[in-house]
Amino acid sequence: MIGVIADPTDQEVVREFFELFKTPWEFCRGDRRYEVLLCAGGGQPNATARLVLVYAGTRTCFDDEQKLQTGPSRSRAPLFWSPGCRIPVYGESITFPEKGRGVLADDDSGECVAYRDHSTDRVLVRVGYDLFSEIRHLLSVGQPPANADMPVLELHIAFLRDLITGSGIPLTEIPPVPEGYPFIACLTHDIDHPSVRLQKWDYTTIGFLYRAALGSFLNFLRGRLPVRGLLTNWMAALKLPFVHLGLAKDFWRDFDDRYLKLEGGSHSTFFVIPFKNRPGRDADARARSHRGASYGARDVADTMQNLLDAGCEVGLHGIDAWLDSGSGREELEEIRRLTGHSELGVRMHWLYWNQQSPAAIEKAGAAYDSTVGYNETVGYRAGTTQAYKPLEANRLLELPLHVMDTAMFYAAYLRLSTPQAEVLLRRMVDTVSRFGGCLTVNWHDRSLAPERLWGASYDGLLQDLKGRGAWFATAGQAVSWFQKRRRAVFETEGMEPNTVRAKLPAGYGSNLPGLRLRIHKAREREAFVAPGPDEYVDAPVDENVHSKGIILPESAR
Repeated sequence: MIGVIADPTDQEVVREFFELFKTPWEFCRGDRRYEVLLCAGGGQPNATARLVLVYAGTRTCFDDEQKLQTGPSRSRAPLFWSPGCRIPVYGESITFPEKGRGVLADDDSGECVAYRDHSTDRVLVRVGYDLFSEIRHLLSVGQPPANADMPVLELHIAFLRDLITGSGIPLTEIPPVPEGYPFIACLTHDIDHPSVRLQKWDYTTIGFLYRAALGSFLNFLRGRLPVRGLLTNWMAALKLPFVHLGLAKDFWRDFDDRYLKLEGGSHSTFFVIPFKNRPGRDADARARSHRGASYGARDVADTMQNLLDAGCEVGLHGIDAWLDSGSGREELEEIRRLTGHSELGVRMHWLYWNQQSPAAIEKAGAAYDSTVGYNETVGYRAGTTQAYKPLEANRLLELPLHVMDTAMFYAAYLRLSTPQAEVLLRRMVDTVSRFGGCLTVNWHDRSLAPERLWGASYDGLLQDLKGRGAWFATAGQAVSWFQKRRRAVFETEGMEPNTVRAKLPAGYGSNLPGLRLRIHKAREREAFVAPGPDEYVDAPVDENVHSKGIILPESAR
């Protein structure tokens, strides 16, 4: 059990952190003895414990009592944990020059930012940044694109876990890993341009012709597009007038059948725009006419039903829901009317989002949101592979977006070749394999068709995910699994020594993969590294005894 002492203003952040790091904890009680005591933001230890961790990015009374030499506070300092692993800190951090490199060091100066002290009857760990201030920043503001490739929130969890187990204390958690699978894969598709015929002579059509004709030729010269792709795009450009006349097949239509065939039963989620010719308001509250979609959900009603019949999910590709709950209700109701489904998720068109968006989308009645991600790059805007509750929301979960095709391939963004994209995608899958959670992918409706032709990269990603045994879930299913994990509680009162009990409401989420309990063994080592399979024991939670909880077998203690 971890006892936590934190600033009262951080209590909501603390609760959310320990939903993501699902391990037994509580706010510190004076009448209880804890194995681990975590003090943050200047809070002072006021109880005995085998391990005391003090997190703060400025000098504290604890430092005065310990007669610690401290360096000046720094802002936004990158910290070195282990080779190839750095943790960016977005608030203040402080160093302890007399402690050598310690277990965490300032990446620039090499001075210690975290150290362990075994010299007393308890282990003391001082970490020179405020953990919950960092978690607040990640969940509310997010990371800049320069740090997009770092799952920083997961690194904070891993570092804390290693501090505990590396100090000789075993740790129990429910990891973000579905029973029977290594991680979750969520395939999603934003439906922006379901028909080239509906575009008329507009901004999108002009862009298509440029990229299909000149852009394809330049990519061919650079070795980024094979001759077959060049000819396919040129042929599509030549056919465009005949498509509009109804004399040639609309090569952007039938995206539903193409994805259903390619994904082979791996059910995905399609986000549909509710109303045509509504540009919506941008971050400056302006409505730019060229932003209005050339279609509305009613134009693709048959396609939506085809997807639902195949077991896929249809959600809202919102226009103004991110700013206004009234607009959000109207947009959601249009999709509900056409699908007959009341529980709908949201992803905002153009990924429009601000810190007030979760509250607005929740008030509109959405089941979840999946907007938080990058337009210009690939990675972890909120620093996590897990669905989380934004601090501004009461119940709404955010399923963060990690990979978007346009970010990888568009010239204005990463401009990757197919081989470069394969390397990046493999690295993203490696990360979710290491930390668990969900890899959320967005491949647009027209991305398998001319002029994009990005199907090979998507197929390669699918094969990698299938080869690693991922659980393919719709966005709604993925969020429901995380809700199931959040409902699990640990029982500690009146328990026998060396036993752990986890509990779920009876019958909740019985159609979803189960949960597992993971017992990390105590370690005595100076090198803080990711635990291998030989350093923990997993035990599945028996679905039949959720209402009673379970006691771990002797082998898992």
